[in-house]
Amino acid sequence: MPIPEQPRVAPLPDDRWTDESRDAVSPLLPVERANLRDAGNILGTLVHHPALTRAYLTFNAHLLLGSTLSARAREVALLRAVHVRRSDYLWDHHVPIAQRAGITAAEIESIRSGDPQDPVDALLVRVVDELEASNALGDETWSALREVFDERQVMDLVFTVGCYQLLGTAVNVLGIQPEDH
Repeated sequence: MPIPEQPRVAPLPDDRWTDESRDAVSPLLPVERANLRDAGNILGTLVHHPALTRAYLTFNAHLLLGSTLSARAREVALLRAVHVRRSDYLWDHHVPIAQRAGITAAEIESIRSGDPQDPVDALLVRVVDELEASNALGDETWSALREVFDERQVMDLVFTVGCYQLLGTAVNVLGIQPEDH
């Protein structure tokens, strides 16, 4: 299926943001930044449904800010998940975050191509690809994960991948466009 070139649900203009809209984005944005310019097209679109947005962002905030995973592991898995879901919007937003987590441009390209040289990065890519293909992990992959990550980290990893698979799908279906579009 082609990804829409125009928004199917346009971002909510600033003059239509309500207290409920601002509260919905509060898990990630302070109230003074709860506007379309600071929230971007993704949050500006999601606030059409404040209750859903608040619930989702509370979960997402844990994965971004409270996860037991390192920023590097989170971003490797997240980038692979959004690449596989063909979400250029999320890819473009997370490349700078990945770079701040110490991931080089060459490593980012290797995540995209599915062939990272770092063994932990390669394992994370394998996890994402297995989850995408079968919604499960084979015993060999599970064992390899448990050699590197503890139980909570594995749980955070699986939920991070699922969260960004879901978000990548929503971005594509809703037709969320880059801010400069």
